[in-house]
Amino acid sequence: MSVSQTTIDEIKSRIDIIDVISDFVTLKRTGQHYKGKSPFSDEKTPSFIVFPRNQNFKDFSSGKQGDAISFIMEYDGLSYIEAIKYLAKKYGIEIVEEEQSPEAVLKQNERESLFIILNYAKDYFKKTLFETEEGKSIGLTYFKERGFTEETIQKFELGYSLDQWNALETEAKSKGYNPDLLEKAGLIIRKEESQYDRFRGRVIFPIHNSTGKAIAFGARILKNVKNQPKYLNSPETDVYHKSDVLYGLFQSGRAIRQMDNCFLVEGYTDVISLHQHGVENVVSSSGTSLTENQIKLIHRHTENITVLFDGDDAGIRASLRGIDMILQQGMNVKAVVFPGGEDPDSYSRKLGALDFQQFLKENAEDFIHFKTKLLLDGRENDPVKKAETVSQIISSLSTIPDQVKRAIYMKETSNLLGLEEQVLYAELNKILISQRKERQKEAFREQPIQLIEEIEQAQQKESFDPVVFQEKEALRILINYGFNQIENEYNLFEHYLEELNPIEFSNPVYNQILDIFKEELNKGSVVDVNYFINYPDQKIQNEVINLTSERHEISENWERYRIYVPKEKDVLTNSVYSNILRIKFHKIKKLIALNLEELKNETESVRQTELQKINIELKKAEAAFSDPLGIVVS
Repeated sequence: MSVSQTTIDEIKSRIDIIDVISDFVTLKRTGQHYKGKSPFSDEKTPSFIVFPRNQNFKDFSSGKQGDAISFIMEYDGLSYIEAIKYLAKKYGIEIVEEEQSPEAVLKQNERESLFIILNYAKDYFKKTLFETEEGKSIGLTYFKERGFTEETIQKFELGYSLDQWNALETEAKSKGYNPDLLEKAGLIIRKEESQYDRFRGRVIFPIHNSTGKAIAFGARILKNVKNQPKYLNSPETDVYHKSDVLYGLFQSGRAIRQMDNCFLVEGYTDVISLHQHGVENVVSSSGTSLTENQIKLIHRHTENITVLFDGDDAGIRASLRGIDMILQQGMNVKAVVFPGGEDPDSYSRKLGALDFQQFLKENAEDFIHFKTKLLLDGRENDPVKKAETVSQIISSLSTIPDQVKRAIYMKETSNLLGLEEQVLYAELNKILISQRKERQKEAFREQPIQLIEEIEQAQQKESFDPVVFQEKEALRILINYGFNQIENEYNLFEHYLEELNPIEFSNPVYNQILDIFKEELNKGSVVDVNYFINYPDQKIQNEVINLTSERHEISENWERYRIYVPKEKDVLTNSVYSNILRIKFHKIKKLIALNLEELKNETESVRQTELQKINIELKKAEAAFSDPLGIVVS
């Protein structure tokens, strides 16, 4: 079926781009537009901008731009028609479709066909649950025994697969669906001459993407069958990559943003039970180890994660790596541990909605207290075990990118463990230095030998021309920190290009790099390090590699003696203003020198008077720039 043009026109007339994008990105109003962190890349400083006046968005970090429809297409990899259908559902618009033959359906691209066939299967499993004797007596009974209401079952689109070898395959083929697509979607399995349904005699948990389309299934068997796993999941396909998906995020995204917190659990039924008991800001990693991409998905909605652990000590210890990964993304982590033998599903049913919500509120503890208590349990008087605990906790703290937050946690850890902060900082410094050296080795391993030599040679050379030095600094800051904001208002690249607009650099390669920035900005895109490193001009490549390489290394001794040198990012605003002032100051000094040289050789009195006036104005400008820099000029 295809959507009629009348329906498309009505949808377009009803769309509010802020309303659409707010379902996926936390937006804050800034003047006439809205700003948020890019949903298409991992960025620290928001560069994703939505313009309500023309109903468009622009993502400066990835270069993506367009309207609400193209946003939905980009965000979830949907076709135009699939995006239109999603928006129609969001705004309650009835879709008028034009009939298509099965042949026409199959001619659509394979990715869209997978979405179609997976959502057909979802509807088939739902229908089987509610309309067949086997579905009602086995599947529906199981869900109701778990305490799931019909409203909850419908909300998560739960279903049932008949205990037959080819029930789904036979039904799908009768509707014109291609068996090859059924296999590619992970719904049937082919072995030699035979083929059969993957899911048989199981309750079905559809896994949705962020726009509500089924992209995979989890299935639980309800009877003991030899050599059959309790849970069976869809294989990876073109539309389903388990490391990039969180179960329940479609149903929970809005609540996560409203509560500014996400509860992280292990299983499907944990998510559903918590929804049933009034806790809707919850997702599951679907029984797999937590991945970096899954954490980034949550980070789009909130800075805060509360991990809910079953009361199993061994399982908790195995999950500690996930906490470090969350910290590494700059997020705040808390943990709740359930009593022995309980999990979020069983305990929520035991306590009931209100008591369970109160339990979560009272038992959520900061990860430092949680990890210290877990690792020190029964080992407080064992020096060796205590030292191991300190090492593990400091290792977690080393992953926190925010230095202020890390310092607060260090003080808290010092109080908890009864150790001086100086001792903890010594351990932290050892870890940070080791990590930094490893990153440097890795970066050098990835560079060709010739480039490494060029970088080292460039690092050994320092220009004694103050003008060239400051020009180099301007480009180095622009390339490395262009997307950062200064004074929480302006993008650094915008400020630089405006301030440096009338100035010509002394080095022709620097001028080329600056011109590229301007040209690309006029086209609506902002370049970064990767753009220049892949640039066809070898001189520009080498210069950018030189500019992005560390020129100086802080001595390991400073932090060891509690002397903390601020990182460049921490003082970026001052660096930018100082650099621009120094460029202009040194340019003025050059002009003064040139003017005086001309005055020295000039014999005509009228021209001498003109040059003297110019010199007075130049000296005024020199004084204006030297004062804020603290430079004394004669």
